[in-house]
Amino acid sequence: MASPSTGAALSGLKVVDLTQYEAGTSCTQALAWLGADVVKIEPPTGESGRYASTNDKKLDSYYFILMNANKRSVVCDLKSESGKAALMRLVEKADILIENMSPGGIERLGFGYDVVSQVNPRLIYAQIKGFAPDGPYANYLSFDMIAQATGGAFAITGDAGGPPMRPGPHVGDTGAGLHCLVGILAALNQRHATGRGQRIEVSMQDAVINFNRIVFAGQLMTGQPVARSGNQSSLGAAAPSELYLCQPGGPNDYVMVYTTRAGNWHWQRLLKVMEREDLKDDPRFSTPGARAKNAKEVDALVGAWCSTRTKVEAMDTLQAAGVPAGAVLDTRELMEDPHLRARGMFTDIDHATRGKMSMPGWPVKMSDSTVPVTAAPLLGEQTAEVLVDWLGMDEAQIAEYAKANRPVA
Repeated sequence: MASPSTGAALSGLKVVDLTQYEAGTSCTQALAWLGADVVKIEPPTGESGRYASTNDKKLDSYYFILMNANKRSVVCDLKSESGKAALMRLVEKADILIENMSPGGIERLGFGYDVVSQVNPRLIYAQIKGFAPDGPYANYLSFDMIAQATGGAFAITGDAGGPPMRPGPHVGDTGAGLHCLVGILAALNQRHATGRGQRIEVSMQDAVINFNRIVFAGQLMTGQPVARSGNQSSLGAAAPSELYLCQPGGPNDYVMVYTTRAGNWHWQRLLKVMEREDLKDDPRFSTPGARAKNAKEVDALVGAWCSTRTKVEAMDTLQAAGVPAGAVLDTRELMEDPHLRARGMFTDIDHATRGKMSMPGWPVKMSDSTVPVTAAPLLGEQTAEVLVDWLGMDEAQIAEYAKANRPVA
């Protein structure tokens, strides 16, 4: 796999990637897509995500491939002295180190911040944990759904009167990774002035809370916990704010229609599209508050109009009239969308064992920085390459290193 392009925004930055699964790997993948040289350190058996979700035990999982594009893989057995010594040498050369091991894991290996900051004072040392390390849940384990439960996302998701539900997007995992990326980029900027690195700490629970920031307005207004409200506005002040079934009635043949709670202009445009301007001055619908109180009647009107059109026809017609609307697009529709593919939001890669496949790209577009998506590495694929590039090892030294740090997967 080729190294990042020299003209990219973060070209020249060296990243030691000690992450696993999603929260940390989403952060390091973003750094790779911004041009950094991300070296994924893996045990001889490989990062757990390589095989935990695979449909073929002989092949890397799609889960792993989607999270580790544009990286280089180095096998490093941190139970061996040669592995630990090599990692410490890589740390000496690195600009950034990121880890999301279980609480206390990195410290037990001897690579805690107090140790490595002495070796490399310019190092930006980033950690993602489930919960704040100084809090009552510091030693608790976490995955995305745990973070979403404890960060408030479950409590506000689902139908009124029904049980809490997990939101689909992985805001606990990838959300924490992107928050970590913000901290790293800020620390890099600060390092220009101070010459020093620093420690960055992101809690998955905290990240979910931040994603739910606006929801707390409801708590402040009512003094009560924000209740589940299905597809309605979390502040409960907008109608329509619902999914409406469209033709031909398949599982995702819905369109979301929303009109602002700040005024009547969207609603008036919607009435014109539906040819129901006779309702313009109807007191049931004349204000956002009135429409929210009569949401069932609003839904019946809008639902009847949407039911005679496909979801894309409904979206296009409403948007052309200045009414916010969005078709419910499934994973296949998104992956096969010609515009999204032309934009690079979905791209084809050629993986060493999986062959040609499509995957999402990086959503941030920059006028002077472009890094083409390359396939995730095989286990230890660039071990020798990185040992030469970063540490200047010769063939004999690499051969000696390989004796104790050989892939076993």
